[in-house]
Amino acid sequence: MSSKTIILFAGPMPRAQVGAFPAVCFATLLLLLLSGVPELSASSVIPAPPQVHPILLAGGTVHTVSGAVLESTDVLFVDGRIAQIGRRLARTRDTEVIDVKGRRVYPGLVAAFTRLGLLEIAAVRATRDIAETGMFNPSVRAQVAVNADSELLPVARTNGVLTALTVPAASAKFIAGISAVIRLDGWTWEDLSIRAAAALHVYWPQMRLDRSPQAAKPPADQQKDLEARLREFGEAWAAARAYAQAKSAAATAGRPPPDTDLRWEAMTPVFTGVLPVFIHADELKQIESALAWAARQQVKITLVGGADAWRVAALLRAADVPVILAGANNLPLRRDDDFDAPFTNAEKLRAAGVRFCIAGQADGSGFGNERNLPYESAKAVAYGLPRDEAIKAITLHAAQLLGVGDELGSVEVGKRATVIVTDGDPLEIPTQVALAFIDGRRIDLANRQTMLRDKYSERLRRLGDDG
Repeated sequence: MSSKTIILFAGPMPRAQVGAFPAVCFATLLLLLLSGVPELSASSVIPAPPQVHPILLAGGTVHTVSGAVLESTDVLFVDGRIAQIGRRLARTRDTEVIDVKGRRVYPGLVAAFTRLGLLEIAAVRATRDIAETGMFNPSVRAQVAVNADSELLPVARTNGVLTALTVPAASAKFIAGISAVIRLDGWTWEDLSIRAAAALHVYWPQMRLDRSPQAAKPPADQQKDLEARLREFGEAWAAARAYAQAKSAAATAGRPPPDTDLRWEAMTPVFTGVLPVFIHADELKQIESALAWAARQQVKITLVGGADAWRVAALLRAADVPVILAGANNLPLRRDDDFDAPFTNAEKLRAAGVRFCIAGQADGSGFGNERNLPYESAKAVAYGLPRDEAIKAITLHAAQLLGVGDELGSVEVGKRATVIVTDGDPLEIPTQVALAFIDGRRIDLANRQTMLRDKYSERLRRLGDDG
């Protein structure tokens, strides 16, 4: 950013100029101030055009994920869908044939917990559109706030992440809003949308009391505050349920519906079984409290975060509560936990029969690094999770938990042609994504980082040419 000087005039002002000052000088000063704001440019990568002819990936090793690994196999895309899978598939005159011999074909990776499109630079307030104020914001929709020009979308695509759940945050814990499943290529948020309303997100409050001498309040007061918040949440949930019941009863009886309340209107699909509830909780007491609440309310939930999920694996299995694991690289929650507690979490859940997928980091430092998703899963492999299960945890299982498993997450006939072609195992850091397709559209894998790499590589090359 260039340095700019703003001159402020001090001293008395002639009376005749006083009236003109607000209209002229303030406007000028405002323009000068705004001109000093850091420039926030949009991504320069152009979205891919629609698929207009058949595309055949010829001779690759196809990792279907849902079934066997197929050697020397072709995959045919037609109209954005996988039309055929087999050896030496027939091709028409207008079929584009891409030789992928010696390479691997996988479904596009699915990031099940992100802020993609809602958060660009955490330190710049104007680029943070992740949360609304207040405890109860069920009508907030992440879908319409997604910035399709985010620089972070191309970065994630370059490492194979082609689909994501973008999630609203909670400025004051509890109901944050409704997440959306998006594809990571398109001109507008409408282009990106796959599932406009994926889940209602509830952030469970911290249940542990701070008993340290530095605590702001005594434990008894903390407990009262916690009980008050839980009571307020229960009252809000009851009000939303009563609203949904009143609306249904009015429709059945042919009476006018109750006055519209946008908050409770947004929650009505929860009570009709259309919209799932995702509860964010990490610590043991949080998870137990959330499970008990879900049982009382007869609500099917998915746990997000789940750092202590391995401690209650039997309860999760009995209640059929799946887990979106986030934060594999975080520290253990307690000083006396094993150092590898976050790393072994996935394998312990798998062994207990709990459905799960692996997402990125749960804390703020991890958002924006969705490209590291495969390495989060690889960490679980190093601590016992079978490699095939680790691939499923970031493809098919993730798609299933987000409600799009019939469309994405595996290489199967009839599913969307959202796939990647790699030169190795995507869980390995040296592996490069050679090709990516979203709904049959070939995606440009360039991004701001690769452009800067190429720029300065060229500088070094020229310096070398100069001796």
